[in-house]
Amino acid sequence: MAAEIVNPRSDSNTDQDGGAEPLDSFDPAFALHRGGKMAVQATVPVRDKDDLSLAYTPGVARVCTAIAEQPELVHDYTWKSSVVAVVTDGTAVLGLGDIGPEASLPVMEGKAILFKQFGGVDAVPIALDCTGVDEIVETVVRLAPSFGGVNLEDISAPRCFEIERKLQERLDIPVFHDDQHGTAVVTLAALRNAARLSGREIGQLRAVISGAGAAGVAIAKMLVGAGIGDVAVADRKGVVSADREDLTSVKRELAGFTNKAGISGSLEDALAGADVFIGVSGGTVPEAAVASMAEGAFVFAMANPNPEIHPDVAHKYAAVVATGRSDFPNQINNVLAFPGIFAGALQVRASRITEGMKIAAAEALAAVVGDDLAPDYVIPSPFDERVAPAVTAAVAAAARAEGVARR
Repeated sequence: MAAEIVNPRSDSNTDQDGGAEPLDSFDPAFALHRGGKMAVQATVPVRDKDDLSLAYTPGVARVCTAIAEQPELVHDYTWKSSVVAVVTDGTAVLGLGDIGPEASLPVMEGKAILFKQFGGVDAVPIALDCTGVDEIVETVVRLAPSFGGVNLEDISAPRCFEIERKLQERLDIPVFHDDQHGTAVVTLAALRNAARLSGREIGQLRAVISGAGAAGVAIAKMLVGAGIGDVAVADRKGVVSADREDLTSVKRELAGFTNKAGISGSLEDALAGADVFIGVSGGTVPEAAVASMAEGAFVFAMANPNPEIHPDVAHKYAAVVATGRSDFPNQINNVLAFPGIFAGALQVRASRITEGMKIAAAEALAAVVGDDLAPDYVIPSPFDERVAPAVTAAVAAAARAEGVARR
């Protein structure tokens, strides 16, 4: 079976209660979402009794018995190796925050159709009515036999870190928190190309990240792994540094591998002379702080819908400007990463997604730009048909190289 991208429409022009005019009569977003954005379709026909006897009983019993005797056959004779669970608890949805599992479903459906559209990967939205770390972990572990991978989505920090870690320990399939790692992969790809455009290496750059949540922590880890010269991360109280006494365990760990320069104080203090700004926090950065950055700086202001630094301001001082929005050049969008990452991992039946696989994804994504590199083109469009195949191939190769591939 496969998830089919559909655009359901209602023939009715009234709401279910027969009351006021329905929302979708004047809002195209509601019109598109009526009935949901997904359906399930069969991949085999059931036209007559012979088809039925093969697809269901008695033929299906022979397949079940074979899998019971050789469990690895489940990958060959079911959809397991080609489907991902998109799991949320609805606590950190887009820019909406803690809106609960039901209200998160339109986003999870959207994620699922992006998996299919951009990576050819089937995905099933699963919104959980629980928020405890152990509750979520136990629930997902019990659901896992049906899936080849788990994409954690819109789960608030710091719980998301522990949930991902515990699931990786318990499961032998890829577990990937896209808010962390998808953002980090695409950010690194854009930064590699921005550095190439300016004739510099990543190791020559000092970056400042605004936001110490899921995305900020993951970006910092990936930049350090890729050899960044230095990176400092700032939260609402200023730069995350070892001398602060108010740090969570996650931020204490973060302080241990970032901020080699020992910067303290505010985000604005850290930006003085910095080569790179990466925003994953919201808020507004004063123009004076942007002006204090190094000549030829890069500004990646990714908050939606309002970037931390508006592109009109950023372009006054920066050589390369990127945002999270589709109406400006250089959109840093997770959809560039997660479909191909999962497609590559599933292709080789990887037991997990490693740092090397994520670095490979970033390098492949950056390479798609090629000789067309320009200040307004350091990252490809999600609609570039080269993206998913390039990322898929790179991730599969990295999985084999790192010993986590099983075919």
